[in-house]
Amino acid sequence: MQSTPFTFSSLLDNDFYKFTMQQGVVRLFPKAKARYRFINRGGHVFPPGFAQVLQASVNAMCGLKLTKEEKAYLAAACPYLDPVYLDFLAGYCYNPDEVTITQNGSDVEVRVEGYWYRTILWEVPILSLLSELFYQTQNLQRKPNEEVTAITKNKIEKYKALGVTVADFGTRRRHSYEVQKTVVEALKQYGEGTYVGTSNVHFAMLQGGKPIGTHAHEWFMFHAAKYGFKMANTLALEHWVDVYRGDLGIALSDTFTTNEFFEQFDKKFAKLFDGVRHDSGDPVEFAQKTIAHYQSLGINPQTKTIIFSDSLNYDRVLRIAEFCRSKIGMSFGIGTNLTNDVGLKPMNIVMKMVEALPEGEDWTPVVKLSDEKGKYTGNADVISLAKSVLDIKE
Repeated sequence: MQSTPFTFSSLLDNDFYKFTMQQGVVRLFPKAKARYRFINRGGHVFPPGFAQVLQASVNAMCGLKLTKEEKAYLAAACPYLDPVYLDFLAGYCYNPDEVTITQNGSDVEVRVEGYWYRTILWEVPILSLLSELFYQTQNLQRKPNEEVTAITKNKIEKYKALGVTVADFGTRRRHSYEVQKTVVEALKQYGEGTYVGTSNVHFAMLQGGKPIGTHAHEWFMFHAAKYGFKMANTLALEHWVDVYRGDLGIALSDTFTTNEFFEQFDKKFAKLFDGVRHDSGDPVEFAQKTIAHYQSLGINPQTKTIIFSDSLNYDRVLRIAEFCRSKIGMSFGIGTNLTNDVGLKPMNIVMKMVEALPEGEDWTPVVKLSDEKGKYTGNADVISLAKSVLDIKE
């Protein structure tokens, strides 16, 4: 087994929403703690010794530091990241003691625990390491860079012909750093007017653009642990507005189902936020609900945008675009289909917050319901409780 650990070259090789949420946590919940767990949705079989290789790569991350150039880039490209936070990030370093990795046969378990403001950055790098090392340790051969470039060129030209905008959301399940680098370079070269950027802050900086992203499910999941399921969406959105004052205005809708979200997404939020993100369930049904919701509030849906980001490929984008065109704004965040289309089976892996410890309280299991039952994550009893409290019927 090839055992050379992959080494990250930048602290910013991560999804942008991790940093935007981190600023929110530093400001609002500095004493909160969190636990995360790796979930092997695809039932992938890890080779013997994989945990040790993964551990070596995780250990190496403690040497990553924000450079002066990276700090200057964030200050210029993202003025809503305030100087206090950027100073904090300049002093941040990963602590591998927060990560526990074990292996039993072909099963690998990864858990993270610590202060939320620190542990929030682990998820995406760990997932990308799991993916890259899975292929590397088994010497699985992918298509060469020239072919990856050609495949990406073909995809972005088809999206261009479709008249839609596309972003790279593929860091967490990329085949490798090298493949993502090749993909975003091809998107930039061939996707003028169609490719709008990447969620990966490191690659956004290399391309001279602005990173893309707002917040993730864990923002809402923590609010449910602290304030209860009934108030989670409202207070999560309220606190987001408190921190960003109108910037980063795309709201994630499906943490506790879209129907529940829209009950709390009132005229204030609907006007404040630029749009919503779809991440589970039927996208056309979601678009119909979103359009109807805006119309019920007297808001023209064409002034708003839906960001679609759920397991997209060309056929799915085509179906969505045909429905949404001239009805509501749309854009597409495409992940695995861009960064892991190399002739090997992509991994189906996630890492989720599983418990939260708000200041002065007890460890509380957190759950994500989403609009697909198969995407529910968390403690079964707590899922049942959430459904009961929110009156969610199957």
